[in-house]
Amino acid sequence: MAVWISIPILSSLVVLQSVVVSRTKLLHGTADLVMLAIIAWALQKRVKSAWHWAVVGGLLVGLVSTLPTIVPVISSILIVAVALLLKQRVWQVEILAMFVTTFIGTLMVHAISIISLTISGIPLPFLEVVSSITIPSLLLNLLIAAPAFFLLGDLAKWLYPEQLEV
Repeated sequence: MAVWISIPILSSLVVLQSVVVSRTKLLHGTADLVMLAIIAWALQKRVKSAWHWAVVGGLLVGLVSTLPTIVPVISSILIVAVALLLKQRVWQVEILAMFVTTFIGTLMVHAISIISLTISGIPLPFLEVVSSITIPSLLLNLLIAAPAFFLLGDLAKWLYPEQLEV
């Protein structure tokens, strides 16, 4: 069920990100709603479908992005790996893991995108990209991280209700 519900949720977030959030910029940076949803979903206690959400989210972003489709898929899978690693081994406080994973994930997505564009032959001035796109995007993602975590937490509680002991 959780895998199937990922398609309309992540599709809606891709549309919202493409239509509304892409127009709301801080310098040239924008928030990444799909990445935040994937991270928030992966960090929920009872969730077992984080990898599915990463692949679906990566594919959907790849369909609307000018980057090669594999770039968002790889980015999403790496972000889920970081989230699950933090969830299992480092912290039991998921909201802190959400902020750390958002920080690391934003840097990873931007680094992979820059490398992909550079390989494609598009020269990018590294310092200008970092100062006008990556850092503002990081700030916006960190601002939206907590609401995304709690909204996806409510969805996870609905999809994975606690079992009552008899």
